[in-house]
Amino acid sequence: MTQLASLSPQVLLHIAQSLNVPLRRMVSVIELLDEGGTVPFIARYRKEATGNLDEVQIRDIEEKLAYFRDLASRRDTILASINEQGKLTDELKARIEATLDKSELEDLYLPYRPKRRTKATIAREKGLEPLALYLWQQQTTPQSLTDFAATFISAEKTVTSREEALEGARHIVVEMISEDANQRKALRQMMFAEGVVVSRKTTDGIDEQEKFKMYYEYREPVRTIPSHRMLAIRRGESEKVLYFLIELEAGRAPGLLRSHILRTHGDWTPQLELAIEDSWQRLLNSSIQGEIRLELKTRSDTEAIQVFRDNLHNLLLAPPAGPISVLGIDPGIRTGCKIAVVDETGKFLAHDVLYLQTSQSALEAAAPKLEALLRKHNVRAIAIGNGTASRETDAFVRDFLRDKNLDGIFTVTVSESGASVYSASDVARQEFPDLDLTVRGAISIARRLQDPLSELVKVDPKSIGVGQYQHDVDQRHLQQSLETVIESCVNHVGVDLNTSSWTLLRYVSGVTERVAMNIVSFRNEHGRFRSRTQLREVPGIGPKTFEQAAGFLRIRGGDNPLDMTAVHPESYAVVEQIAETLHAPLEELIRNPKLMEGVDRSALAAGTYTVNDILEELKKPGRDPRDSFVAPSFNDQVREFSDVEAGMVLEGVVTNVTKFGAFVDIGVHQDGLVHISELSNRYIKDPSEAVKAGQIVKVKVLSADAKTKRIAMSIKALAEPLIGAHPSRTRHGAPPQPPAASRATLQSRPEASLDDKLAMLSSRWKKH
Repeated sequence: MTQLASLSPQVLLHIAQSLNVPLRRMVSVIELLDEGGTVPFIARYRKEATGNLDEVQIRDIEEKLAYFRDLASRRDTILASINEQGKLTDELKARIEATLDKSELEDLYLPYRPKRRTKATIAREKGLEPLALYLWQQQTTPQSLTDFAATFISAEKTVTSREEALEGARHIVVEMISEDANQRKALRQMMFAEGVVVSRKTTDGIDEQEKFKMYYEYREPVRTIPSHRMLAIRRGESEKVLYFLIELEAGRAPGLLRSHILRTHGDWTPQLELAIEDSWQRLLNSSIQGEIRLELKTRSDTEAIQVFRDNLHNLLLAPPAGPISVLGIDPGIRTGCKIAVVDETGKFLAHDVLYLQTSQSALEAAAPKLEALLRKHNVRAIAIGNGTASRETDAFVRDFLRDKNLDGIFTVTVSESGASVYSASDVARQEFPDLDLTVRGAISIARRLQDPLSELVKVDPKSIGVGQYQHDVDQRHLQQSLETVIESCVNHVGVDLNTSSWTLLRYVSGVTERVAMNIVSFRNEHGRFRSRTQLREVPGIGPKTFEQAAGFLRIRGGDNPLDMTAVHPESYAVVEQIAETLHAPLEELIRNPKLMEGVDRSALAAGTYTVNDILEELKKPGRDPRDSFVAPSFNDQVREFSDVEAGMVLEGVVTNVTKFGAFVDIGVHQDGLVHISELSNRYIKDPSEAVKAGQIVKVKVLSADAKTKRIAMSIKALAEPLIGAHPSRTRHGAPPQPPAASRATLQSRPEASLDDKLAMLSSRWKKH
């Protein structure tokens, strides 16, 4: 039986309907996944089979597929367990096989799950189950309940009275109620629809900074509480400042149980009512609350992880400054500013230390050191980390460049989040075993300006600082989700086969960490790759790996000009057919994209989607899909928190987008918050509808509280708030707008010369 055949038609139809995708296309995706296809490969190169489903849709199918295969495995285990007990009826088997929900599956298994000795177990051992069934079935008999109960009195079984017999029978009924799948489902639905999350401060809780003050006495409906507030309450609980529970209106749950259980009135009614109340208070309330708490955590985790995914996606696709020599500065006060120079390919060249804060003589010695490095290595840009003393360092560098009339060099403040983590990592030790941690950090800062994607993949994404309550969510789910984001971004941009590190290559479709290292070793031993076909000579790359990876790997200046494009080798014959019909050599086709305007698409030996992609790629062969590089301009008069005043209009960079707003770096070492209500003049449900991480914005300062170190800002208060081009389109966002003509940009286009790009950038800084 194939993996696909193991899924029932009912499950396949359910997945297709829930994701709103055609069943036939979804089945094709599942078959491709089962054959070892990766999501980026399937989305990019198997559009004919998938009907052009995008990467998000394919990942959704992959996630649903994993869920239902887990469900199927668990179902088989449960059926085997119940069958071994000799209790598997045809009706029960049909219900178990029909359920598509893990919670309902566990509810059906609950009565048969091995359990510890309970009050109901003891009552059954005393032979009281027939009396419990009498109560449960509510059938009129000639014999009264008291008379029937009296027949169970037994000294041998330690049942000494009718009251004791009835109590034992109630214990059995209580367990029957608590294990009834229908009752549990109804209670879950009620608690989710009508329940209220109530949080309170613990009696001995210590909250010195009053981080959780708003939750000391807080109520919000379960169905509407947003993820960030639920996560805040959970964090308060983990820090023993808060506790929370889920409240229902008094009597609602027992009332629901009575309406389901009490079918007729008789002498059994008072006993059943006692059992219902006991079942709710002693067993069901805590159990259902636990399930709803888990559901709330899962929901909150999912939303928080999605926020993290979106932010990371935008950060990784931040526009690169490109292949220019860069001097990176890791600012410091007492220990000085560590500086490192890298060449156009990111290769480390030199390092030194500038002491700008310790003494006048040290400050005077800094300028000659800096000038010597800039001139010796033809540095074209200076990247300054945004940590402690970054504004002072930035001011020194700008004054220096102005005094020395070095107009061809520009400076940019770069986020150094995670740089220290990279510096101490195994990857950094492998790259620079003989360098100090601080020098490695300066190298990372320089490379982040050249290409954020290539450098940030070396850092644990949780250390980059774009998450919301990232340490409170399911860590395994978070890690898996972030890995898929990195994979998606890397394959969207493509990877240079001859310059990329193994840390970047390992995210290419189909490439494992070991294969990535083999590629680098092969390159070191045999020199540059001249063609994609050489990949087949690398140990560990078989036909399947080659198929998955080749289209995402780029070779510039190789034997075949198509190797620098996103055209897959399996489609080279189609391009050759295009060249033949146009009577033009392949090189001319790439140099002159206008030639393809006369192509007869219907005559080509490929599907519509494939042909369209090929022609689109040949119009801009090898072009970086990321947006233009835009350098933010901080206000030189605003360097410390004390410089920030209400009413100021400042430029900054969005560093983090959460469910309640966006944090913006305005250059004072303390990000300000633009609450969701201050992001847009139109109603938005989610901050990501208005801004993205990495975007350059103008904000108006509403308040700056020195005590709490909180800055409140507004974007909607400004007439033209959004001025940045980044980030790229996401499934939530609109197409990015081009930057204003006056802004310094560095286009990722081959048609503009490097000097032209640098001239645009450096012209901005002449004013400073």
